[in-house]
Amino acid sequence: MQRRGGLNIIGPMLRLAFVLVVAGAAIGFARLAPAAERLSSQNCAAIAFHPVAPGTADGQQEAGYYKSRLGRIEVRTTVKDGAATRYYVSLDGAVLASLRAALPPLVAACAKAKGLTPPLHADASCVGDRLVVLIADADGHHYLLLYARHGHAWHFCSAGRT
Repeated sequence: MQRRGGLNIIGPMLRLAFVLVVAGAAIGFARLAPAAERLSSQNCAAIAFHPVAPGTADGQQEAGYYKSRLGRIEVRTTVKDGAATRYYVSLDGAVLASLRAALPPLVAACAKAKGLTPPLHADASCVGDRLVVLIADADGHHYLLLYARHGHAWHFCSAGRT
């Protein structure tokens, strides 16, 4: 309904009301969505280890351990003919089972923050001249990832969850 010479305020008011309702609904839905976890020193840490020395006696050997609030984190290996064959992580004496599921995005962000490669494809031969256990706290779980360095490149070895 439009009058000649008068002001038509019904159309703009309806448009404004519609915009306000849509904006209110968007804000309401945004509040329902869970907040994304942020990377901090509380949920991302890296612990460096030296590999076992060449010529070490054959059998199970410990490269090192670290006592944390999670428990005793150990980096172990099997030595054959004086050389380490593959490193792995154990927590309180139990070997961490390898994860088959995809890791949360916070874990990849933690690896990037520590200068490590993304945890996409595990390296079958986990040996190197330096080792790092990455600890990331995401989705209410603690993820422990093992990395080995060959020269200047870090390789993702395995991941486990507590």
